[in-house]
Amino acid sequence: MGEPFDISYVFEYLVKLLPTLKVTLLIVVSSIVIGLGVGFIVALPQLYKIPILRRLSQVYLSFFRGTPILIQLFLFYYGLPEILKLVNVDVAKLPALYFVILTYALHSGAYLAEMIRAAVGAVDRGQVEAAYSVGMTGFQAFTRIVLPQAMAISIPVFSNLVIANLKDTSLAFSLGIMELTGKSQTLAVMSRHFVETYISLALIYFVISFGLEKLFHLIEKKLLRHERRLAAEDKEPRLHKGKTKRFRFIAGPGFGRGGRENEA
Repeated sequence: MGEPFDISYVFEYLVKLLPTLKVTLLIVVSSIVIGLGVGFIVALPQLYKIPILRRLSQVYLSFFRGTPILIQLFLFYYGLPEILKLVNVDVAKLPALYFVILTYALHSGAYLAEMIRAAVGAVDRGQVEAAYSVGMTGFQAFTRIVLPQAMAISIPVFSNLVIANLKDTSLAFSLGIMELTGKSQTLAVMSRHFVETYISLALIYFVISFGLEKLFHLIEKKLLRHERRLAAEDKEPRLHKGKTKRFRFIAGPGFGRGGRENEA
């Protein structure tokens, strides 16, 4: 059993946990950046239906989406050095943080690949054909037409993936990484104030997740501002048309209030 609850430890541990926040953010940012590159490469065979590469990408997606990330961490940390030894490459002395970032990047890449595939597929094909008709190349059509819309569509999913990645970093301490969760475990064992430690940890995760959610919401609003303006312009002519029609009916020549013809 732990020590009696003391609220003062919550604030004390908040200060002690903050220095390890940079390790957690390093894992999240690095894995997402690398994962975006991996996800884009994996999504291409799915989008263009390249036979052999498409099958390989499906195997990759099935493995990383169908196995727990904790198992993946152990496989890469203990198994990858043994495999590389077969080709005379020794990575056993590398810091565990490299293996953690690699695992989280490949894990995130699987979900990001599906996000990219779905977002690109959601863009109307007619717009791409219209871009070709005015002389755009395939690259220009993708970067100017498809990519901006796909980014706006994918922001909610991307936000969820980043926040999920942030929370999943709590498993990195299983390989000895002293991130937020690893540091909290040490503090809890040393002081035996377990509840206070985990309240502090939960507050930090909540504040970061809430901030990320608001940030991505602002980005989504900015990316979709053109669609909202077009929607408003589409509604405005209909409103003016209705008002004009009503005005002509009421104030038309030869008719008075209630639509009856004037006798004068």
